[in-house]
Amino acid sequence: MELLNPAHPPHQDPNRDPISGLSFRRQVDRPGSTQLPEIAEEAGGVGAGEKDKVFVAVGKSVEKAVNLLRWTLRRFGGKDICLLHVHQPSPLIPTLLGKLPASQANGEVVSAYRREEKEELRKLLEHYSSFCGKLKVKTSIITIEADQVHKGIVELVNRHTIRNLVMGAIPENCMRIKKNSSKACYAARNAPCFCDIWFVNKGKLVWMREASEEPSSLPPVGQAKAAIAQMLRSNSLPHTKGDSLVHPENIHSKSSRSIPFVGTTQLTETEPAHMDVSVSPTLSSFATKFSRPYYQSLSSPSCTNTGSECASSETRWSLDSYSKDEEESLYSWLREVSMEAEASRNGALAESLKCQELESEAMEAINKLKDFESARFREVKLRKEAEEALRTTLQEQEKLVNEKQEVTIELQKTMRNVALLNSRAQEANRRHDEVAGELKLIQASIATLRQEKQRIRQQKMEAVRWLERWRSHGQAGVTTCNGFIGLVEDFPELAEFSLADVQTATCNFSESFKIGKGGHGCVYKGEMLGRTVAIKKLYPHNMQGQSEFQQEAQLLSKLQHPHLVTLLGVCPEAWSLVYEYLPNGSLQGRLFRKTSVSPLTWKTRARIVAEISSALCFLHSTKPEKIVHGDLKPENILLDSELSCKICDFGISRLVTEDTLYCPSFRRSTEPKGAFPYSDPEFQRIGVLTPKSDIYAFGLIILQILTGRPPVGLVGEVRKAVSCGKLASILDTSAGEWPMFVARRLADLGLQCCELCGRDRPDLKPSLVRELGQLHVSVERPVPSFFLCPILQEIMHDPQVAADGFTYEGEALRDWLENGRESSPMTNLKLSHLNLTPNHAIRQAIQDWLCRA
Repeated sequence: MELLNPAHPPHQDPNRDPISGLSFRRQVDRPGSTQLPEIAEEAGGVGAGEKDKVFVAVGKSVEKAVNLLRWTLRRFGGKDICLLHVHQPSPLIPTLLGKLPASQANGEVVSAYRREEKEELRKLLEHYSSFCGKLKVKTSIITIEADQVHKGIVELVNRHTIRNLVMGAIPENCMRIKKNSSKACYAARNAPCFCDIWFVNKGKLVWMREASEEPSSLPPVGQAKAAIAQMLRSNSLPHTKGDSLVHPENIHSKSSRSIPFVGTTQLTETEPAHMDVSVSPTLSSFATKFSRPYYQSLSSPSCTNTGSECASSETRWSLDSYSKDEEESLYSWLREVSMEAEASRNGALAESLKCQELESEAMEAINKLKDFESARFREVKLRKEAEEALRTTLQEQEKLVNEKQEVTIELQKTMRNVALLNSRAQEANRRHDEVAGELKLIQASIATLRQEKQRIRQQKMEAVRWLERWRSHGQAGVTTCNGFIGLVEDFPELAEFSLADVQTATCNFSESFKIGKGGHGCVYKGEMLGRTVAIKKLYPHNMQGQSEFQQEAQLLSKLQHPHLVTLLGVCPEAWSLVYEYLPNGSLQGRLFRKTSVSPLTWKTRARIVAEISSALCFLHSTKPEKIVHGDLKPENILLDSELSCKICDFGISRLVTEDTLYCPSFRRSTEPKGAFPYSDPEFQRIGVLTPKSDIYAFGLIILQILTGRPPVGLVGEVRKAVSCGKLASILDTSAGEWPMFVARRLADLGLQCCELCGRDRPDLKPSLVRELGQLHVSVERPVPSFFLCPILQEIMHDPQVAADGFTYEGEALRDWLENGRESSPMTNLKLSHLNLTPNHAIRQAIQDWLCRA
């Protein structure tokens, strides 16, 4: 509408006629529209520099906007660019429940989303501005918020009196103008006529709408009313010479402005059909005073075409016809009527515009309400579907939980059955292995028995020949063999193996079968008689090796003890001795862990001490000759699969009697016996080898078992720790937590055995061996007090009841009585008699307790 052009009114001259200076200006800003804070919007009308400025309407499509800017810069290279953007806030706000209308969403969420939109808009416009800046083009930005983009563009054109506008378009839509077809079509129809619009698509000009008029400095409403005032002034007042209706100064002031005249016909055509302008009664009565010929002559084309000349002639006629007073009164009255008409017209226009805005807002509210209703229906539907899906899911979950519990119960039953079957299968496999092992042992025993039977026959025949020879020579008694003393005359001879058997067992004495090496021979591992054996091969060229072979074979063939290594046979051709194989190596390797093996516990160590004492007690108790090992050390103590020890290597052992103990052949021996750290200092001093020499080595081994340290200087360290009460500081922690009474007893025994003088060393009696055997079990099970001898405070093995009614160890009580004592050890009263009675009940109870232990 021409009448609603939002051009700013020109500056009001204080001498200007108030009627001709009337104007109408409509505020085009939409209620509630806000400007973006980041981009300043330019205000004001067309200035002197604004006529050459080119305004470019850009949107959110970067590609289209860049093409539009490139075309503009090519077309208007020397002009400034102003970017126009209409921001259309999103009506829907994304939330966790989906997109909701802005009125239904949370206010904070809406504000945050609006800030995000404005931040994105700011970045977009900065991108466009930087694009123009790279091309060295001066750029400004104008933005506005509007619900519809095409209306916002037209509003900006009206507000800023834009004369050059470039915007995008779709060719087919721009060629045929349809109502609300597109933004370009709407702008072509509704933009002011003074604006040149270039429609560009993909960098090419599609169409141009040229301006049909220049922007007026006076709004159209003011022009129409000035024309009405001029018409009424020229037609109603008779011209009288010398009288003037208008003051000369007013005429002079009005002549200084060029105001285009708009006739009645033009005013009628410009008014909209629905616009109803009320006219006051004063104006109506005043209009009836004018004759129709004058009105028609004023409205004729000739009058219209001549413009200011016609108006000038009518004015002169009016001044000649009326007096000056009447002219003044009519002029003031006409001014009032014009002001009233102007007010009525402005009110009608305002009401009409308000009605249009209310109608559009009502339609928008109705559309929003419909959208809200449809969104609510969709939300209710989705909520029902979600509740149904949740209900179904819960039912399925409950069903799965029940099934899981049932399956878990079944699985537990199955696992128990599987475990039971596995245990039964393992038991069956174990029994099968045991039976297979027993079968192999039986077969090996049968083969061995057959060989033994054959050898016994040969021995019998040899014995018969020897008997006949002895009878013929009149000899009888015990004979010596190579200077050695026989211990048991009727003990069967050892099994003899051929050289081929030994070579087959060791792969011809392969280095891969070698498990040890000494000064007089090597030890190999092999398989013979269906079992693993250790074969000791001596060097035949060494006289010491020959002596060791004969002596060790002679001794071990007549000795049987659980803690002495068992000699299975000999091979004279290969100078080899066949022993049983002990898989856990030597005590030296386990104490110092030369291989990756677990350390020995204190219980195992205490048991090994007891087993060594038992073997030495057996060797030192043989009669009529005592056997001295002479080379006792941890390397010669082997461990079987149960970590039970056995003493080996009797190559330098001796048989001594009470009569030959100090024989010159044993005195001042220059040949070293045994390893130096374990050799008896008394033997090194006087050259006498006695059982006390083995006891010294035994004591040193006890101290090594306690501390896990090398033998050199060990006696002094332990003696110092015991005297200072710091025995725990030198104990081997890898053995676990030693019971202090066990460690103290072993330390005391080891120090006693390591005395320099042999007389100060204890004898290995059976009572001491039994005491050592109880050390590793006394911690686990306390010994009942009535099992202990009141004299020795040890478990009794031969309980005897004395005359005082108390039970004592038989050997201890006899020693008590043999020393001349006739009083009771418990009451110190004289005994009524010295007879002893065996306590079979206590003896049986002790044996049962020991078996359970």
